[in-house]
Amino acid sequence: MAKRGNMGHGFIRGWCFVFTLCVIQSNMIAFAILDPLDFLALQSIRKALHDLPGSNFFASWDFTSDPCNFAGVYCDANKVISLNLGDPQAGSPGLTGRVDPAIGKLSALAEFSIVPGRVYGPLPQSVSQLKNLRFLAISRNFISGGIPATLGHLRKLRTLDLSYNQLAGEIPRSIGTLPELTNLILCHNHLSGSVPPFLSQSLTRLDLKHNGLSGSLAPGSLPPSLQYLSLAWNKLSGSVDRLLSRLDQLNYLDLSLNQLSGTIPGRIFTFPITNLQLQRNQFTGSVEPADRVTIPTVDLSFNRFSGQISPLFSTVQNLYLNNNRFTGQVPASFVDRLLAASIQILYLQHNFLTGIEINPTAEIPLSSSLCLQYNCMVPPVQTPCPLRAGKQKTRPTAQCNEWKG
Repeated sequence: MAKRGNMGHGFIRGWCFVFTLCVIQSNMIAFAILDPLDFLALQSIRKALHDLPGSNFFASWDFTSDPCNFAGVYCDANKVISLNLGDPQAGSPGLTGRVDPAIGKLSALAEFSIVPGRVYGPLPQSVSQLKNLRFLAISRNFISGGIPATLGHLRKLRTLDLSYNQLAGEIPRSIGTLPELTNLILCHNHLSGSVPPFLSQSLTRLDLKHNGLSGSLAPGSLPPSLQYLSLAWNKLSGSVDRLLSRLDQLNYLDLSLNQLSGTIPGRIFTFPITNLQLQRNQFTGSVEPADRVTIPTVDLSFNRFSGQISPLFSTVQNLYLNNNRFTGQVPASFVDRLLAASIQILYLQHNFLTGIEINPTAEIPLSSSLCLQYNCMVPPVQTPCPLRAGKQKTRPTAQCNEWKG
């Protein structure tokens, strides 16, 4: 029995030795599993970036352990496929430093993002070596310089978000040739030059607002797949009539604060848009919706639109037609919906309107705002107007007569 017992203990000791050896080997494999080029690239990236005070994102980045277990690092087999730098929780102070060119060594990288912080300097040209990259987002930092034209080499790229940075120069035309591009967000930078044509038939979101872009937009320069389009706060000019007619999938459109001119297509008001912003341009002509307008907010203010106001606009909740050249009577349907509190905002000030059929004793619902001042009539009801509308209630008769003539 003793012998059997000794044999049992010997077997256990031998098994433990083998098991321990396997565990050691497994750990060695775990530590060595990452591709050496990726390992060295992560070290360089780490050296170039630092936690801002209050952030401890890099606390887990101990290079004596498996880098695939680092915060923000995701691997497949022995390669890094996703790198999300910084704590994504709201209120995180983020990171500072630069994006090291070694990022281009992560050859299998499909996703790269940096949370808002104070990362500065240019976007390295080496990013264009990431042939598998599908998602690139470095927003709300201090990235400067130009957008590398070589990003056009990233033929699998679907999302490019470099918004709220300090980028300057032109949007490379090569960006417009990316075949799978779905989201392009470059708003709030210092970009100049023209908007390039986009070939991707899957582009759904294009946000270039708050830049210094100029020039005109060709009728076929944007794909009909677009659902969100914001080009506001630029210096764009020319007509967009034919361009807009093609974009019937839009659910958000903001072209405000540009120098766009010409007419707008009536069918745009039948698109599934929830917010239509065309204010502060140089649009002209009459505005004739093709059908009853169901868009909740329509802002056509500060343009040069003329003609009579269509009754088809009476179904809009927030309607800004002020500071144009509209003439004639305000349709009766507006009055009915206003008194029923179906219209929340109806701004008609600074036009050439000649009348509105409303009882002077009618009570405008508290939830509704009506402004009629500075037209070719005495407002029959006194309602509070925005301060910027001025104090004059009625437009001078000479201006009204001149407009009639």
